[in-house]
Amino acid sequence: MGALPVFRWRLAPDGLATRRQLRALGLRPGGQDVAAQLERPRRRGRGPLVAYLYRIDRAKPVRPMTPARRAALAKALAARRQCSGCGTDAGYVIPAALGTCVPCAYPEGEHPHGVAA
Repeated sequence: MGALPVFRWRLAPDGLATRRQLRALGLRPGGQDVAAQLERPRRRGRGPLVAYLYRIDRAKPVRPMTPARRAALAKALAARRQCSGCGTDAGYVIPAALGTCVPCAYPEGEHPHGVAA
């Protein structure tokens, strides 16, 4: 396999799209290989931002959400709100840096940034 064609930001030819653009069209790559690469320059000497492009004509429709998939997604999202310290639903996604809800992470009410828990 040769090198991928590289296009500059906003200069990709018609018929190619990123994953997000495919999703907006109700499509998915569907197992096809990457067709090209899109690069956007960054400031301060860091490397370019890269996005992979896929052929729209080979893309497949997005799979429909089934009741089982919907239930699994709801269960996963609920688990992200469950505090491991007190076991309650925090009402928000628990920050990975804390690992528990804010009241459990700072029981005395002393938040390091001065925010009341």
